[in-house]
Amino acid sequence: MHFDAPTLDAWLTHLELAHPVQIDMGLDRVSQVRDALKLSPNFPVIIIGGTNGKGSTCTMLSAAYKAAGFKVGTYTSPHLLHYNERIAIDLRPVDDAAIVTAFRAIEAARGEISLSYFEFGTLAAMVHFMSQGVDVAILEVGLGGRLDAVNAFEPDVSAVVSVDLDHQSYLGNTREAIGFEKAGIFRAGKPAFCADPQPPQSLIDHARQIGADLQLIGQDFGYTNETTQWRWRGRQGQKPGLPFPALRGAYQLGNASLVLAILDALHQRLPVGIGDIKRGLLEVELAGRYQVLPGRPSIVLDVAHNPHAAAALAQNLMNQGFFQSTQAVFGIMADKDIKAVVDLLKEHIDVWHVAAPAIARAAPAAQLAELIVASGAKGRVQTYDSIADAYAAARLAAGENDRIAAFGSFYTVAEVLALKPR
Repeated sequence: MHFDAPTLDAWLTHLELAHPVQIDMGLDRVSQVRDALKLSPNFPVIIIGGTNGKGSTCTMLSAAYKAAGFKVGTYTSPHLLHYNERIAIDLRPVDDAAIVTAFRAIEAARGEISLSYFEFGTLAAMVHFMSQGVDVAILEVGLGGRLDAVNAFEPDVSAVVSVDLDHQSYLGNTREAIGFEKAGIFRAGKPAFCADPQPPQSLIDHARQIGADLQLIGQDFGYTNETTQWRWRGRQGQKPGLPFPALRGAYQLGNASLVLAILDALHQRLPVGIGDIKRGLLEVELAGRYQVLPGRPSIVLDVAHNPHAAAALAQNLMNQGFFQSTQAVFGIMADKDIKAVVDLLKEHIDVWHVAAPAIARAAPAAQLAELIVASGAKGRVQTYDSIADAYAAARLAAGENDRIAAFGSFYTVAEVLALKPR
């Protein structure tokens, strides 16, 4: 008996429980339902993978195509406040009714095939993109690449933004193992990009073995920071005088460089002018990625949840300038490398306000406090029953010359954002 419901909330509640396990890697199920739905897009498909930087890259790429007048479908995950954020047309989340319509089509087509929450969402995105006749679809990998549901679609261009340790229980315990999984989105004869400055050999070898047109940052494309602007270089030449991306963080230049390389690769089918590129870079917005809210005290929101992202956050906090104190609001999932995240950030935090986000996978506040103390962190540590309580305490403690940094998980940032922190 197949499910139906009039509301998106009811569908999402059902999908969270319908499949035996939350994360179920593999392409067989999703590919069968893809074929039943006849999902064979005639527009270019771009797949973006990587440990960190996927969301920023997808958003900058979408902004550039939108500025050029193309209708852009973007599928990203996870969401912060509303599921609809995952499926966007021209960077605007689609409405509940559109997602429910797509879910109903998938439910009717799947027969006896059980699909995970993420597989349903991935198929729903493509159902909607095809129904709306987008000019290009940009799909963000959820986990890994080779066995991720988005890889059921054939990309015209694939890109791996970065490779580092995360989700080791699914992807392997080394950068080489993880690099191979992420390289699974590459295709024979198609442009394949890697913006990690030290790409794993496994990624390079896989691209060569299948005959992908691999382009590496620092070799085939790259950038030069010229203080007040930056210059991009690629196979087709250079683009000087570029504005810095509106997204904060020095690492965003690497992401932006990758975006320009992808635009270059698809230029014949989707021409984007230099003015559109500049406009896209200047207008791009993405919540929770080193997001600094205006006003005092300074409030920084960052979804940093693994060592690679924590190192970037530490660098950004250091570059932000002087603050009398930094109050951290910290909550993270229990399966993350919490010790490494704390070690990377402990020199930049004066007071830790720790709590568990409202999800079963979250590390308990007491465990976080114990790890922070054991790390030798200089900052005081206080525990709370909720992220809301931790944020309220940080807000109370922070003066106008102080800084609050909320980080550790998408869930942590989402709960702070739900409080409307300004």
